Amino acid sequence: MPDDDPAAQATAPAPRLVRQHGHRTQPQPPPSQPSARGRLTAALAAAAPALGAYAAVRLIGLAVFAAAASGAGKSAFHLLAERWDSVWYQRIAENGYGHTAILPNGGVHPDLAFFPLLPALERGIAEVTPLSLAGAGLLIAWVAGLLAAWGIFAVGARLYGRRTGVVLAALWGAYPTAFVQSMAYTETLFTAFAAWTLYAVLTRRWIAAGTLCVLAGLTRPSAAALIAALAITAVVTLVGEYRAGRTDGIVRRNARMLIGTALAPLGWLAYVVFVAVRQGSPFAYFDVQAQWGNSIDGGVALASFILGLPLPAALGLCAALAGLGWVVVLCVRQRQPLPVLAYCVAVVVISLIGSGYFGSRPRLMMPAFPLLLPPAVALLRLRTTARTVTVVAVLAVASAAYGAWTLLGSGPP
Repeated sequence: MPDDDPAAQATAPAPRLVRQHGHRTQPQPPPSQPSARGRLTAALAAAAPALGAYAAVRLIGLAVFAAAASGAGKSAFHLLAERWDSVWYQRIAENGYGHTAILPNGGVHPDLAFFPLLPALERGIAEVTPLSLAGAGLLIAWVAGLLAAWGIFAVGARLYGRRTGVVLAALWGAYPTAFVQSMAYTETLFTAFAAWTLYAVLTRRWIAAGTLCVLAGLTRPSAAALIAALAITAVVTLVGEYRAGRTDGIVRRNARMLIGTALAPLGWLAYVVFVAVRQGSPFAYFDVQAQWGNSIDGGVALASFILGLPLPAALGLCAALAGLGWVVVLCVRQRQPLPVLAYCVAVVVISLIGSGYFGSRPRLMMPAFPLLLPPAVALLRLRTTARTVTVVAVLAVASAAYGAWTLLGSGPP
């Protein structure tokens, strides 16, 4: 129960009376609450195993990649920090918005497709440290990766216990496209905001949840999934109280939830409005996304992509999508809390119904860390901790090998 929760204050025990001098009683002061620094230290100590496990998994990935890059005569730093989307973010950090790439086929790619928080942080860090914009981007990604792992642990630990939280954080670090977590991209920054937003909702810190969601909305367009999760949770809560006949004071009881839900979309909306004003069109942001080929088509592009593959590849992809659907079913059967489940499903749906480059979709689904809750719980059913560690280690090595192979290729992740 959060410290500022009125319900917690209302149910707090009255001061205990102690007898002194045989007759008189005096109230004993309540035990002193730990300071904010003390609570943070305790929370960090509790999360230390998860952070250590996540860091170990990612270090395996970086070590394998560095060895592969060295063997290929390539710069690991360049491959992680100075290619693909990283370049767009750094250009925005250096010059602001206004760059448009003209493709050989006549296509137009304006930089307004990229949200502003990461380049703003890159510029700020580069201004006050000796780091370049590329170095600042890597620093942000790596620190945000640890913060994301901490938030993922916090959600997993609250729902299914600390051991589940540790395994969940490690599995997220061993995700097939987890190499992107080590790049100057927005995945770790967004996942950190998303995980802590969900934790704030689970602990009924709605205003904090709304504030974190604002930051998520300035980071990636997929913040729409997080906004939807908060809105759905708020609506279901209010409808449940109405149906239960608890209409008296319903707004007052849920004031913090309503404020947090109202705050949640402001970051995403602010950037959409910025693009609209800059381009002189209310739907300019969506036009920009369409220029990048990222329109919402309900899955038509995905179906066309599958139909265009050779039969073995098409069957393999269909099997992978069926496996993804089964994991979503497991999340439902696991009875994950509504905000967690709604966020997870929304991220998956958004990742599949767009018309963009298909190869990016597993990466776009990576922030949907609740997908890993069923396998995390299953891994803890193994008879010994050694077996769990062995499975995670094998997954980490496989993820590292795939990451090295992908990063040494020519295409985007």
